[in-house]
Amino acid sequence: MRLRFVVVSGGKCKFGVQCRFYSKHTPMSTEEVVAEKECDDLIGKFEKNVITTAQMKAIRKKTYPLPRSKAFVQEYNKTHTEQERIAFIDEHIGAIAAKERKRIDWENKLFLAPLTTVGNLPFRVVCKRFGVDITCGEMAMASNLLQGQKSELALLKKHTLEDVFGVQICGNRVDMLTKCTEMINKEAEVDFIDLNCGCPIDLVYRSGAGSALLNRHNKLSATLLGMSQVSDVPVTVKIRTGVVDKKWNMHKYINNLHNCGAEIVTVHGRSRQQRYSRSADWGYIRKCVEENKDAHVVGNGDILSFEDVVDHRRNGSVSSFMVARGALIKPWIFTEIKEERHWDISSSERFSMLKDFVSEGLQHWGSDTHGVETTRRFLLEWLSFTYRYIPVGLLERLPQRINERPPRYFGRDDLETLMASPAGEDWVKISEMLLGPVGKGFQFVPKHKANSYATTVQ
Repeated sequence: MRLRFVVVSGGKCKFGVQCRFYSKHTPMSTEEVVAEKECDDLIGKFEKNVITTAQMKAIRKKTYPLPRSKAFVQEYNKTHTEQERIAFIDEHIGAIAAKERKRIDWENKLFLAPLTTVGNLPFRVVCKRFGVDITCGEMAMASNLLQGQKSELALLKKHTLEDVFGVQICGNRVDMLTKCTEMINKEAEVDFIDLNCGCPIDLVYRSGAGSALLNRHNKLSATLLGMSQVSDVPVTVKIRTGVVDKKWNMHKYINNLHNCGAEIVTVHGRSRQQRYSRSADWGYIRKCVEENKDAHVVGNGDILSFEDVVDHRRNGSVSSFMVARGALIKPWIFTEIKEERHWDISSSERFSMLKDFVSEGLQHWGSDTHGVETTRRFLLEWLSFTYRYIPVGLLERLPQRINERPPRYFGRDDLETLMASPAGEDWVKISEMLLGPVGKGFQFVPKHKANSYATTVQ
């Protein structure tokens, strides 16, 4: 049996002499060398939804049993025309409404959006400690999950602090998404499964997934029916206002999405073409709520202060909110919203927050060289958003708006000035303060671009 070194007294380090911080460990004795299974049990105290090698192998070889999906897909495949598919949807809506599943209170909740790359487990733990109610994992591609890809299955993991946790899947076929939902329902400890219908990335859109589903209403309805039929937990969906800018039509279909099994519909107040530029249209989100009284609508877009939430609640749009970039810029936004105050957080408090992230990252990805560099990479991705925060004590007026870009400024101390820098080399300096020096020739370019506008729809 392959063995790992584990510091049993701490119960966290599984890398022993390979650990970059080995000199800081307590002296290890032979009794502290434990088998791999015992090590995994220790890790399991903090993380759930770890897919075993045997399960991965069954998924890859397509021997994993999915009986509910098989029955639904066989019936769906008998339909060949649009009229037959509409009749199929109408026939199954009643069965979905009668299905018993786990109940969740969605009212007056704060959601952390599924954030590709930056919405990893350590970041979600940081947000949980700042008071977020409901968390969701990064978008996972259904095709990769069904191929048993280890990196994609890792996106299903959750921390024990995440008491209401969901996973988001993205795909372009009814059978694929239905099978993926059943597999997650059987193997992962989740509270809901979300369907991505908002991803604007060209590669995803051109494959017919993400926001491309907004143009395929019958296909989207059939997908939600299939997912709801094979899942014992609630199914939700995240959408945009539409595909083409200012040609928005999703308010006409939200009740239908609800009837097909979506317990909540999260509306991001931008179109696919608009991506992340300009301001989210909360007037349109209000219209979606007013014209779809049967559905529970969650609002999403440009929330960066408690005043944004107070205004939207006062205007009668929604009661629950999903926060995305606002949480990346300032994760303490959830505390601000719940306490209805502006938090003039100090640079030392922000640095302690980064320490917490690094600590969780080393536990999650490991403290060997690979784990440290993985933690550094995700820390740098996050720092490419946090520098946009302007300290409350320096603002001429409150609140800060999410699309505002201030000129370079000096903070109230050197650390605050460093944290405000838009330069990648300064983010690397911050990472070195937490994880040690980088290798010679190290460079960092942010992977995540959340600031683009397509002039034409492709």
